Order: sequence, then structure tokens, then C-alpha cells
Amino acid sequence: MNVLGSIDKIKNLDSGNFFLLAGPCVVEGEDITFSIAEKVKSITERLKIPYIFKASYRKANRSRIDSFSGLGNEKALKILRQVREKFDLPVVTDIHSAQEAAVAAEYVDVLQIPAFLCRQTDLLIAAAETGKVVNIKKGQFVSPESMKFAAQKVIDSGNQKVMLTDRGTQFGYQDLIVDFRGIPTMKAFGYPVIVDCTHSLQQPNQTSGVTGGKPELIETIARAAIVTGADGLFLETHPNPSQALSDGANMLNLKYLENLLERLVKIRQVIRDF
Repeated sequence: MNVLGSIDKIKNLDSGNFFLLAGPCVVEGEDITFSIAEKVKSITERLKIPYIFKASYRKANRSRIDSFSGLGNEKALKILRQVREKFDLPVVTDIHSAQEAAVAAEYVDVLQIPAFLCRQTDLLIAAAETGKVVNIKKGQFVSPESMKFAAQKVIDSGNQKVMLTDRGTQFGYQDLIVDFRGIPTMKAFGYPVIVDCTHSLQQPNQTSGVTGGKPELIETIARAAIVTGADGLFLETHPNPSQALSDGANMLNLKYLENLLERLVKIRQVIRDF
């Protein structure tokens, strides 16, 4: 099955480019969510990059209890629906429990399984049963080879629409690395493979309780992902990362996105013609 072709509203599938999942970490409010969606849509349309808007409606695994976790489920999901309708864009969001799957599916096109929950059987089954595309993030503790079992749970539940995302592997207590050997390994399963260019640069478990990051390496990860055959890229972007309410330390400043994507499209062209 052509997984991307099954996503309503996605465009430029015949461009030969990688596809992009991008947006803020979490829905912070209507105005900022709309402005990010509008900006990224204009860039990706010009560059003919298939685009899926990304934002979490709720953050369930924050480091501290006083960290921002969302505006409220219904309010944030309604904003995502407005993005979908106002900008004619497909939308992806995270779910964290089996009960959330059917609710979120009413508002978005792709359900994303967080890395920490990639082996959670009831969650994978519930996501599959919605009929939506299911993007499973590879857990930091899981090998690329093992992701075939996570995907198979969705397939065995009657849903062929699976994507896999590599977001790094735990390296010690406070760092992540991307093992690019995993890209061809997971591609061999027959599903689109995505590389998360921002979360893979997180530095979790800081003593402050606030996750750090290395956003200066986003382009390095993205370039390597394209060269090693990734079908898509995932990244979080914000007009003012230092003021972002979640994961600001590893987000890409929105003002740098256009130039970055221009360079990546050129690399994709070279690889495609190689």
C-alpha cells in the first residue's frame, strides 16, 4: 500500500522529494500554531515537499510536574482541526493511551506513537483500529530490527498504513545518537522510514529537570538521513525556541527552515539521480 497516498490532503507526492512532518512541539495557542502552519506550508509548497503539519495536543511525559503539558485536550485538538481545514493540510499528533486513539482520530490524519510507548500493545492496536496512518517512533531502547514487531502489531490489527521514525538511541544517561545503519534496516520491512532531526539531538535527564539539546546539529542529522535513504524527515520548529513551552532547546528556529530545506532538496536530487 502507498501509505502517503492514503493521507488526505497531502500534496506533491510525485515531486521525488522527501516528505516532511514539522511544526511546534505542542499546541501553544491558536495564533502561533496558525502562523507556523502557514509559514511552513508556503515553504514546502514552493519546494514541492509533501508536508504533514505536526503538533502534540498534549504532552504526557514531561520531566517535571510543573512543565507545560497542554491547553486542554479538546481545545488543542480543535486547533489542530482548524489547521487541517484552514490551511488544507494533513495533521499528525501523538497519542499516549488506547483511550486517546479514537478521540484524536476525529481531528487528525496520522496518529503518532511516542518512542517510550512503541511496544505498548493496547496502544498500537487502538491506533490501528481507527484506520488512520500510524507513525511509530523507535524507542531509544529498541533496535531497528525489533521495530518490525511493533509494526506487525498494527498490521495484525487490520491496518496496513504504517510509518517508522528513528529518533535516536540512548547513549549513556544524558545523550542520544542516531545509528544510520537502522535506516536501510527498517526500510527493508517495506514501510516509509522517517528520521527525527530534532528529538534525536535531545539531551534528556538533565539535573535541572529541563531537557537540553544540540540544535546546531539539525542540518547534520538531516543531511545524513537523506543520504542514507530516509523517506521523510521530522523536525520541530518555532519562531522563538527559547520561549517555546516544550522542547525549545532542540527545536529549529523557524527563520532557518527555508534555507535548510532548500539545501536538503538539492541533496535529495543528487541522491535520486545517483
